[in-house]
Amino acid sequence: MPIHPATRPRSAAGYDLAPLSAAERERLAAGLPAEAVRILLYQGTEPPFCGGLLHNRGRGVYACRLCGLPLFRSEAKFESGTGWPSFYAPVDESHLRRLRDTSHGMVRVEIRCTRCDGHLGHVFPDGPPPTGERHCLNSASLEFFAEGEEPPQHVATE
Repeated sequence: MPIHPATRPRSAAGYDLAPLSAAERERLAAGLPAEAVRILLYQGTEPPFCGGLLHNRGRGVYACRLCGLPLFRSEAKFESGTGWPSFYAPVDESHLRRLRDTSHGMVRVEIRCTRCDGHLGHVFPDGPPPTGERHCLNSASLEFFAEGEEPPQHVATE
């Protein structure tokens, strides 16, 4: 049954946060490259220093590659030296979901897209002011939209 527009959860930034169904996730994933699917749906990680958005210096917004939810603004991007695109603050904290990750013999905080549950990367407490956080993202989980372009919003239909 469709979610009535008046009752759909929205972020403070005004974006629809209603979760996508498994069928919608699969439909959207079918149009992505295999590397993006591996990372977004199966918690993969791309090798450091090879992601296509690592050296992007354009002004705009970085959105979830699966559902289009805006995640980070270019103004929050910084050079961390880690080999992955890094940001100190999201567009809206409610656009990210934080999970404890104990894989690979480490304790980390995984970040996922709130709307589609796609794996984005991890967040660490060693970033610059004002947040002190380093959101370390996989380029394959993001799509960049230049200033003035609006990411397409793939919202829940069920």
